[in-house]
Amino acid sequence: MIKNILLRGWRRRCPRCGEGELFRRRLEINERCSSCDLQFQPDQGDTLMFMMLTDRLPILIGVIAVYFLGFRSNNLWITISFLLAMSAPLIATLRNRQGLALAMVYLSRIYFGDLSEARHHGAT
Repeated sequence: MIKNILLRGWRRRCPRCGEGELFRRRLEINERCSSCDLQFQPDQGDTLMFMMLTDRLPILIGVIAVYFLGFRSNNLWITISFLLAMSAPLIATLRNRQGLALAMVYLSRIYFGDLSEARHHGAT
């Protein structure tokens, strides 16, 4: 179940049903799924933590290369190439990683309960 939900997010589809698209265009997220009516972001800030996780893990590879594997460059072009090699995948997979973050938010709502619903009904 978890694997399927995360794969749906990576494919930029609704984490619940896998049918509706997450994005209208570029990085603009649809408010709800067109198939199952799931609200993707009931609380706008919930996705931030998961986006940071999906950003930081790929950057960790560069940190490992520099600090633990001893990557050093005395050449400007090698340095530029290294920076491009680190940033190109991050840029190319931005929508996929954002979809993955939305799927993680959905999973947290399943396992920890939808806190926004409790807030809207006056519970603490």
